Amino acid sequence: MITLKMTLRRMLSERRRSNNKLSRALSLSQIHHASRTTWSPPLVSLDLLDDCSSTFTHSHAAPIQKCTVNDNARIIDGRSAAEEIKSSIAIEVSRMKESIGKVPGLAVILVGRGQDSLAYVRNKIMACHEVGFKFSIAELPENCTEEEVCDALSNYNKDASIHGILVQLPLPQHFDAGKILNVLSLEKDVDGFHTLNIGNLAIQGREPLFIPCTAKGCIELLLRSDVEIVGKRAVVIGRSNIVGLPTFLLLQRHHATVSIVHAYSENPEIIAREADILVAAAGVPNLVRGSWLKPGAVVLDVGINPIEDPESEHGYRLIGDVCFKEAVRIASAVTPVPGGVGPMTVAMLLLNTLEAAKRALHFP
Repeated sequence: MITLKMTLRRMLSERRRSNNKLSRALSLSQIHHASRTTWSPPLVSLDLLDDCSSTFTHSHAAPIQKCTVNDNARIIDGRSAAEEIKSSIAIEVSRMKESIGKVPGLAVILVGRGQDSLAYVRNKIMACHEVGFKFSIAELPENCTEEEVCDALSNYNKDASIHGILVQLPLPQHFDAGKILNVLSLEKDVDGFHTLNIGNLAIQGREPLFIPCTAKGCIELLLRSDVEIVGKRAVVIGRSNIVGLPTFLLLQRHHATVSIVHAYSENPEIIAREADILVAAAGVPNLVRGSWLKPGAVVLDVGINPIEDPESEHGYRLIGDVCFKEAVRIASAVTPVPGGVGPMTVAMLLLNTLEAAKRALHFP
């Protein structure tokens, strides 16, 4: 326990520099939106009066149920779900091109040439080509200045053919990421990290223009897998601005009871074991062992960690934050790495860009 906690603290510190009516409404919403690209409803449609007094005064203890070990957890296939979404996006892009002669445009600003960042950008380029997007990239050296990054952002802000812009994160440590992201046009913030988008995500009654892609992909996978979120205990491991915090906020908007495990959390294993839904986003390979999981929990593994593997074609293979071999024996459903949350993150980026283009071009 001490070793795991110390590992989590070290890795994160390095990165840091009621209700049945709603359940029925969500079910009806899923049926109503079956023909749409995603199943996620507008956030404001989920808002309820937050009256804890009546809930706690009249609550009844649930009967204790026998926990059983599931030797064959359902694998949540993010790759297949992402392909379905990309197919729907490609159809919309074709319709847009035929109707008004324009297509969505996505731009990426890449600072430095980190192996992970290059791999992510390559995936985005391929995905854009698959659905028919225009793609542009501004590559800057790691020793460039903040002003150079902001200049590149400003140029894309003014470019009418670019509807979505993202700065590939994380940036080198000498950059103020918040300052740079605030230069980004709110209407083109398809990563959803602008302070106004995050703020609107956090506040009931508000609808952000864009929801951060990984968090949005996690919820989409839960909805497509018929996982009940309302009233369930959810635990997010990791509180980064990129994944942990937005996922916490979005689960809360879907009325889960959410806890975050972070570098200073005491007894993280005990907290994690309470989760009906567990999202692992700490960036620590195999951090979450079987002993961390509640039998029957749904596990979303966001971690993508390269480890050396001489037998692999590239000399390494990817594993998640969750020990997959142990998780499939305990959980009811789990995402694999690769092929789980990762493809959905890219699909949500494409979807956000499509929505930005439709809004900018007044295309129905």
